[in-house]
Amino acid sequence: MPGSEGGRAEKDQPQAGTSPPGRPYIPMFPTLLDSIEITGAVVTADALHAQRSHAGYLAGRGAHYLLIVKRNQPGLHAQLAALPWRQVPVAHQARDRGHGRTERRTLKVTAVARGLAFPHAAQAIQIVRRRQLKGKKWSTETCYAVTSLAITQANPAQLAAIIRGHWAIEDRLHWVRDMDFGEDRSQVRTASGPRVMASLRNLVITILRLAGAGSIAAALRYHARRPSRPLQTITKC
Repeated sequence: MPGSEGGRAEKDQPQAGTSPPGRPYIPMFPTLLDSIEITGAVVTADALHAQRSHAGYLAGRGAHYLLIVKRNQPGLHAQLAALPWRQVPVAHQARDRGHGRTERRTLKVTAVARGLAFPHAAQAIQIVRRRQLKGKKWSTETCYAVTSLAITQANPAQLAAIIRGHWAIEDRLHWVRDMDFGEDRSQVRTASGPRVMASLRNLVITILRLAGAGSIAAALRYHARRPSRPLQTITKC
């Protein structure tokens, strides 16, 4: 792959008279990427950015896309779900264990250059994720994605690696912000407050990881016990 750039919209809270959560970030997609050289890159983004305009923008910049598709795009999601996946063989399988969780993933890919109403789409992807937390039952989640990469440009193993890299952002950063910092419960909702708080949380996570923290939750508890510990950690980074 020539390169890749990951796209992920920051979470926000709605304000009276404003658009729903996430919507203000849709028009910021090209604004952010205008300052980055993305020719030949593969840009990944979550379902918020599975927009026809974004696909056209990336193609115009000489980049490829791989976009996760969820029900916020009902038409595109329905098209992907209706594809004859039962007739498509599994192209890639993976299994991971860690943090008390076992996950199995299967990936199917089919060409859709002429059969999907989405700009520059070349392949549709179905990912089935089966997870089991320690002592719990297996759960199954089916996800879809669409990419402008043709089969000659990215094989199933490469597509799986790109998707896994995108999800790693969610697992490593945004999940931590939600679970360890209670971001979704934050009452900071006006003006630039949410963006500032998100930046501060990112800064704390980065400092703790630079300091060698294996668990952000444990590191937060450790630093909360003594007021002097945060300053000591910052000065060591």
